[in-house]
Amino acid sequence: MRGKLLEACEAGAASLEELAQQFRVSFGYSKKIRGQQLRTGQKQRPRQSQHGPVSRLTAAVRERLRSWLQEQQDLTEAELRERLQGIGVGYARAGRDTCCAKWGCGVKKIAPRRGA
Repeated sequence: MRGKLLEACEAGAASLEELAQQFRVSFGYSKKIRGQQLRTGQKQRPRQSQHGPVSRLTAAVRERLRSWLQEQQDLTEAELRERLQGIGVGYARAGRDTCCAKWGCGVKKIAPRRGA
């Protein structure tokens, strides 16, 4: 529908407001996509930028994290944090959780206690 509306607009078939009514979209939407077309020169929807900060867990760091968890599966969160900081990577629990979910493993949150 986006392409058809923009083609009709280019052909000068009617005003943008009339085309919006014809294609049953809001006038604001038709202005928005026409503006995008004029800026980019393309009728397709522009690619969205990635939201949020760039991950510090590069492929090499994820692989090292994976090897640590394979060597010693009962590493605590504090031990992982120390190891990551030792190689110069800030620790983010969300990144660790994402990696662990992909690999199907978990991380202990507390160290083992005596008598438990």
